Amino acid sequence: MELPEQRPRPPPSSRHSPTYRALLAAGPRLRPLKQVHARLVVSGLYRSRPLLTKLLTFAGDAGPSAASYARLLFNAVTDPDAFLFNSLIRVSSKSGLSAEALLFYRRMWMAGLPRSNYTFTSVIKACADLSALRVGRVVHSHLLVDGFDSDCYVQTALVALYGKSGDIFVARKIFDRIPSPSLVAWNTMISVYEQNGLTQEAIRVFHMMKDVKVEPDSATLVSLLSACCHVGDLHLGKWVRNYVADRGLDLNVILGTSLINMYARCGQVHKAREVFDELPNRNVIAWTAMISGYGMHGHGDQAMELFRQMRRCGLVPNDVTFVAILSACAHSGLVSEGQEVFECMKLDYGLVPREEHYVCMVDMLGRAGFLDEALQFIHNSVPGVPGPAVWTAMLGACKMHRDFDLGVKVAEQLLAVDPENPGHYVLLSNIYALAGRMGRVESVRDIMIHRGLKKQIGYSSVEVDNAAHVFHMGDTSHPQTMAIYHFLEQLIRKMREVGYAPEIDSVMHELEEEEREFALRFHSEKLAIAFGIMSTRDGALIRVVKNLRMCDDCHTAIKFMSVVASREISVRDKHRFHHFKDGLCSCQDFW
Repeated sequence: MELPEQRPRPPPSSRHSPTYRALLAAGPRLRPLKQVHARLVVSGLYRSRPLLTKLLTFAGDAGPSAASYARLLFNAVTDPDAFLFNSLIRVSSKSGLSAEALLFYRRMWMAGLPRSNYTFTSVIKACADLSALRVGRVVHSHLLVDGFDSDCYVQTALVALYGKSGDIFVARKIFDRIPSPSLVAWNTMISVYEQNGLTQEAIRVFHMMKDVKVEPDSATLVSLLSACCHVGDLHLGKWVRNYVADRGLDLNVILGTSLINMYARCGQVHKAREVFDELPNRNVIAWTAMISGYGMHGHGDQAMELFRQMRRCGLVPNDVTFVAILSACAHSGLVSEGQEVFECMKLDYGLVPREEHYVCMVDMLGRAGFLDEALQFIHNSVPGVPGPAVWTAMLGACKMHRDFDLGVKVAEQLLAVDPENPGHYVLLSNIYALAGRMGRVESVRDIMIHRGLKKQIGYSSVEVDNAAHVFHMGDTSHPQTMAIYHFLEQLIRKMREVGYAPEIDSVMHELEEEEREFALRFHSEKLAIAFGIMSTRDGALIRVVKNLRMCDDCHTAIKFMSVVASREISVRDKHRFHHFKDGLCSCQDFW
């Protein structure tokens, strides 16, 4: 957040004016500033406080590369005043040298110099960038003593500090105390909620902002689109696109890329491509977003063609681009293409693979059924000790292809490198059960209880009448709970008549068979789909977003739901999109 420029000092005397004019002409560019500085030294004016102050201010605006030069200028002043301290704190904070900004603030505080809202805004930003909440609280106490707790700029900076540090309650409390929040304050609060995963709250704050007639800008819309991605709120995402068009806003690459991500993650990859094609300027991030969108929908061929087109255009893919294209190959069974891409990354672009790239390769080989090759790749190609993500990908492949003996060995490797993740114990428990080692299932469960580890809670959301409805397994909080459960029971009865049989291996093996079937019946995605079908017109698409991977039974059940309800159903789980129609899934059971 930028404050208005501080009030400038009086201009230097007339005998300084040629140098002052030269300084103004140089502006915030490092090389001309150094030339003016040399002129100051030669002319004997290098100790002129006004000229050095202006020089320091311009150096601060010349970018991070000028920060060390600004420090040298500051050290040339024998008795720096509050204005100079403020300038250097601002320069350091703005240039990403947050730790130095805090050190200069400490020197200023120890010197007993008066602080201003400029001081506190820059220092709080530095604390936020470092996630230094403890130091931030000390600074907060200082500004309370100095009487700046009602300054709107300081309050907005505090909202960002507490929000970035995860203390959402205090961030919101400070925000609510701002009498008339500026657009920057609204954007900060929306961003805080969105970045902390509280997307519904982010959307509520946006609607509050609209109610008080504050017009959003590009920053607002980017945060809002990110929130839409998480909850699959396509209606609000479309509103953003229409707003951009109606207001004639510049579809810059940041906003355009956000729209691409929104459409792709809300199940409309063709709309994402429309936005991509409309972008007047496309950088590597935009290309990567579109490639990733194709990948999560299982359109590996389109992703590969776009990747080739990107290279023909002369753009240099970065390491994130390679994660996107390797993931697309993994989800589409394009093993030879993926192997070529991996080699191209190293040989043609000189990029050193990161863990994400190795995970994609293991995932790609494992999904395709090349379990031995995937294991050899881990032992021969992954440097150092393979991380948990590598073993998780390998374990998923073992479970997919029902190689439970290998799965047990892989799961034990996974626990060895990441013993505090409850999800790994759940996977190991399932693998033990599928391998027939029921005694080990109980021991894994006992370890989880002893360590106080709990499985991540899954949820699914479905959009009905432009509103997102969220369900958990066995959820009874919805106002229409009784009707939903009754409708789902009828749906399952029809599904059984056409061949559906619950895959009870998908749930906890310590339960009896009847209990497991009951637990399966009320998984969150089943409840969400049942509510969606009963609440929408015949033939309407049902769109569901789930935070975890779908279990095997839900994947099978939704195929049958698409038949008995004559509906198309789109489900985005943790890994990819699934489009169900007429008893088939777009993933072709390759997930």
